[in-house]
Amino acid sequence: MIGLRIEDLSHAYDGLTVVDRVNLDVGEGEIVCLVGPSGCGKSTTLRLAAGLEPVQRGRVTIGDTVVATATFSVAPERRRLGLVFQDYALFPHLTVFENVAFGLAALAPAEQRQRALAALDQVRMATQSTLYPHELSGGQQQRIALARALAPRPSVMLLDEPFSNLDFQLRRQVWEDTLGVLRRAGTPTLLVTHDPHEAMKMGDRVAVMERGRITQFARPSEIYGRPASASIARFFGETTTLTGTVRGGQVATPFNAFPVESYPDGTEVEIVIRPEALHLNIGHAAHERCEFNTPTLDASVVEARHLGPYSLVHFRVNDDATVLVARVPGVVAPRVGTALRVHLDRTAAFVFPRDEKLSA
Repeated sequence: MIGLRIEDLSHAYDGLTVVDRVNLDVGEGEIVCLVGPSGCGKSTTLRLAAGLEPVQRGRVTIGDTVVATATFSVAPERRRLGLVFQDYALFPHLTVFENVAFGLAALAPAEQRQRALAALDQVRMATQSTLYPHELSGGQQQRIALARALAPRPSVMLLDEPFSNLDFQLRRQVWEDTLGVLRRAGTPTLLVTHDPHEAMKMGDRVAVMERGRITQFARPSEIYGRPASASIARFFGETTTLTGTVRGGQVATPFNAFPVESYPDGTEVEIVIRPEALHLNIGHAAHERCEFNTPTLDASVVEARHLGPYSLVHFRVNDDATVLVARVPGVVAPRVGTALRVHLDRTAAFVFPRDEKLSA
């Protein structure tokens, strides 16, 4: 069953299209992350789904009920939505319990209390029910906002950049906490974020938005392993890009001829390579496998940086001017000029037309 469906949704401000023919669905018990750079239209899409902006074109359906078209709109408070925003919007003069119970005024007092305490228990904040928001950490405030949204038992949860105000270490912990709460609640959830790591961590499926359009909508493993465009490949991690022209079904690169079967001769292409595709032998330490169907090439270190659990090694192949980067597990920081042997795993190298644009 579908919890939320967005169909052919478009929206413009002062003649500038910011959401362009978006189609998106969230299934029962599913978490879908809508991810993209700032200004791509993702928050506007969420606001249209929530009823905070009027639909100019398209349709929004929650469960079996159409809640918005260009000529019809159900008020946001009647859509049975749970909303969480990045500023949490907690009432400073109300206690934690009162904040969570605020949206339950239509219920009898006893049921209000039971619902509010159950929601606080879900987020492990029941013992803080008498505190005020200013007495809580940022992570605790985020959990209270989540409990308040869940307490009315919404049909759909909508979260707009809910972790962006948290520091890096706390954000990772809150990811885990929120993911557990949403899984237990089983509420269909659309989470908007600009962070590709957050999207990969949180989403059962990920919708990538660029310039108002959904350019890929798939499971995280598919988006990372089979990106639909060069821009998507680059968005989800550090990459190196090589360019060339298809000749005889292949492209000349520092790794010798790279086979390209999908594009005709004369096509200008770019080859986007992830750091883990480049496997290095440094001195006598064979850090990586050597079974790939590519030549073993000579290279030399340009720069090496240790980044905790792994190192990034920048190098040149032969005398080519292009600098490539490989991710090497552990503490590996060879000196500039150190000789390497390099192997390329072509399954983590992707070929796209050069200067690729969104299709009209």
